[in-house]
Amino acid sequence: MGRLLRSGAVSLRMPRRKGWRCKLGDDENNQARILVVDDEAPVRRLLARLLERNGYSCGTAADAVEASAALEAEPFDLLLTDMNMPGESGLDLIRAASEKYPGLATVMVTGLDDRALANAALELGAYGYIIKPFESNEILISVTNALRRRALEIENRGHQARLEQQVRERTAELWNAIRHLETTQENLRRSREETVKRLSIAAEFRDDETGRHIQRMSRYCGLLAREMGADSERGEYIRVASQMHDIGKLGIPDNILRKPAPLTPDERKVMERHCEIGWRILAESQSELLDVAAIIARTHHERVDGDGYPHGLSGNDIPFEGRIAAIADVFDALTTDRIYRSAMPLGRALEIMREGRGSHFDAEALDAFFDALDEVIRIHEELSDH
Repeated sequence: MGRLLRSGAVSLRMPRRKGWRCKLGDDENNQARILVVDDEAPVRRLLARLLERNGYSCGTAADAVEASAALEAEPFDLLLTDMNMPGESGLDLIRAASEKYPGLATVMVTGLDDRALANAALELGAYGYIIKPFESNEILISVTNALRRRALEIENRGHQARLEQQVRERTAELWNAIRHLETTQENLRRSREETVKRLSIAAEFRDDETGRHIQRMSRYCGLLAREMGADSERGEYIRVASQMHDIGKLGIPDNILRKPAPLTPDERKVMERHCEIGWRILAESQSELLDVAAIIARTHHERVDGDGYPHGLSGNDIPFEGRIAAIADVFDALTTDRIYRSAMPLGRALEIMREGRGSHFDAEALDAFFDALDEVIRIHEELSDH
């Protein structure tokens, strides 16, 4: 056992202690498949015998071509290759094998003690670099360490893959939850708006108005809110809430609400009560949307000069929502048929709107109305009662 075995530039010194065997540190190294590649047959046989006596299963190849064929034919855990061989070098073999078989550990065996070559091999993914001549325990230690590192890397890749899968699953669950929440919120929004719309139409039908007046009013108010710089949430509240501006008409007697002639002064006072009735219906509801609707119901007939009703508010004392709704409501009243008169021509209606700047209507809001006039007219035509 103490004899020195030589093959060319290689000396393989066997252990001197009787019965000595290198013990593998981990059971997973037992029966690992190792491909030994060397152009010198004695070296191949010596390395294979050494490894097989220590519990490994070996295959051999004389050059890179044979090694590639062997790797293609069956799986190996580790490639132990010489550097200088006919044809492709061991470095070329490690490069090709590492790219094609990511789970394969590689160890370079060479007679060249060259730091640049060693660095090149390690950069290509080699797990070890052994210089000839070598002791048997150098081979066994390098092989054992390479297989342990390979096992750890495979375990780490598996853990990483499981972690990535868990992240994908959790992300999918999160997105599904978000989509479900968005769907729920959208359904709630639609349900809320549909309820508002139906309630508003109920009030409008009592004086022969159509549901399209509700739609036009809503669209005009939403458009003006955006034109005046309201954020998307506030603009949406105004758009939806403005549909309830005349909800107070539910409390007005039919003989006044449906009268096909001008109202008397006393009847006018009764009609004007619909603003306060609407306020009482909608206010203090614990809903921000209904709070906005209550403000619009109460203030959409106020004028900036103080001559409006029900409270004769003026200027900025009239809430933003009320100033917008006043413009939308008057324009729609002028340009559509009512029970007591026919619609005015669009040109005449716009003249009346301009005449009310600074007296009936807030100047800034009316300017925004005319800035968006093309869109206003498009809405008017799209939602025409005819």
